[in-house]
Amino acid sequence: MSRARRTKLRIFRIVVFIVMGAFFLVPIAAMFEFSTRGPTDASPRTLSAWLSIAQTPELSSAIIASLELALLTSIGMLVLLVPTMIWVRLRVPAVSRTVEFLCLLPLTVPAIVLVAGLAPEYQWISLNFSDSILTLGFVYLVLVLPYAYRTLDTGLAAIDVKTLSEAARSLGASWLTVMLRVIVPNMWVALLNACLLSVAVVLGEFTIANLLNYENLQVAIALLGRANATVSIAVAVAALLLAFVLLVVLSFVGRPRSGVGRLEEEGLSGFGRQLGGGLR
Repeated sequence: MSRARRTKLRIFRIVVFIVMGAFFLVPIAAMFEFSTRGPTDASPRTLSAWLSIAQTPELSSAIIASLELALLTSIGMLVLLVPTMIWVRLRVPAVSRTVEFLCLLPLTVPAIVLVAGLAPEYQWISLNFSDSILTLGFVYLVLVLPYAYRTLDTGLAAIDVKTLSEAARSLGASWLTVMLRVIVPNMWVALLNACLLSVAVVLGEFTIANLLNYENLQVAIALLGRANATVSIAVAVAALLLAFVLLVVLSFVGRPRSGVGRLEEEGLSGFGRQLGGGLR
């Protein structure tokens, strides 16, 4: 590539980065500016709205409930999708289209329709089992299926699942060992991305929780905004910052560690020795 073309490409990347950065950061900066306003225009800036987040019991309980729902939904998504997708790819690839259709189907169903269908079931659950907000984890698991499936499918497509499983099985590994110790470590970034998308969906969900009379983070923000707009905006900015921190953590966790190449070479040489010994 010529120097002029590299320069143009670099300038293009910088312009795109600045434009997209402004698209995301300018609204967040405006929200932060609004949350630090005083009672009057002449009043100095204050962080009282941010300090009130921890001092509002209803808001604190809603934040804790949303975080618990995000954790339960992420765990349920991994337990449901990862073994199913690996098994389908290895043993029954003919039904992969059917599984994909079922996982992507929630995208076509509006939230209001889901609530209309699930309201009688949740009324029965609240009367016979529990009326805890954590029961929303079942609905949220359905909501995150399309995003998690596409992310995990991309991670599985990036590795040779069949060759890895056959090599592990030839060395005496069980199917559980193949999934947990061979395939899952090779798609670790895809798993983290799926969990991040699940957390983002759960923390941003409002319609289902509101119509089913549960108070999660978004419902609490909406209710609080009627009484104190600055505190509700501060909570919204804090939720966005939490998502940003998760992205940063993900970038560091998914980064290859030093010495990985050396360990891979040692692993390949050890596998070659074991395979050669078996052949002899």
